[in-house]
Amino acid sequence: MLNKYARAFFTRVLTPFAALLLRRGVSPDAVTLVGTVGVTAGALIFYPIGEFFWGTVVITLFVFSDMVDGNMARQLGRSSRWGAFLDSTLDRVADAAVFGGIALWYAGRGDDLVLCAVTLFCLSSGQVVSYTKARGESIGLPVNVNGLVERSERLVITLVLAGFSGFEATFGVPHIGVLLPIALWVVAVGSAVTLGQRVVTVRREAAEVAAAEESESASEEQQTVAGDEAEEKGRTV
Repeated sequence: MLNKYARAFFTRVLTPFAALLLRRGVSPDAVTLVGTVGVTAGALIFYPIGEFFWGTVVITLFVFSDMVDGNMARQLGRSSRWGAFLDSTLDRVADAAVFGGIALWYAGRGDDLVLCAVTLFCLSSGQVVSYTKARGESIGLPVNVNGLVERSERLVITLVLAGFSGFEATFGVPHIGVLLPIALWVVAVGSAVTLGQRVVTVRREAAEVAAAEESESASEEQQTVAGDEAEEKGRTV
């Protein structure tokens, strides 16, 4: 849902920076790799020790690489299957690091197994949401649905509220730490709804394709029978 509006805005903002990197000889793939390493490091170093503010600051500095690398490829006019594959694969790595870091906190010093389980559900459901679209498209279906909580929403909700919740430990702001559990529950429920939306859509599109193929097969069979009948009549005459 955020993709349609946020991407257009950030594309305009990041285009000059992407052009600068290209002039410096930096490749889109290098930006993708550096961004993923930065996000992963920020999440797995700061989040497990409860430093959600500084962890979110570090992650935010690198997370926009996902838009910068694509912008660079478009400016070069050479978007490739390899680039798309690398970007999509490393997105999954970065997402796993963010939720994995939070899960480590709740499994350790955060001492809340329920929220640890909710975080792991956010991690796994996010991966499956992405997989359902990729798998549907791989079998020739468009998977034409805008899910309630897609990757952009998952990251924005989690990172923004995690960053604000970090104000409690870093700056002593009371009671604000509750924002992170709220974010996790929202993402968990939203991801479950999105998964359901995509599964229902794939089932409907698959049924439509099957019905169209069956209709086409029946039509071809009717044409064949009609042709045979016409040929038989011609021989009789």
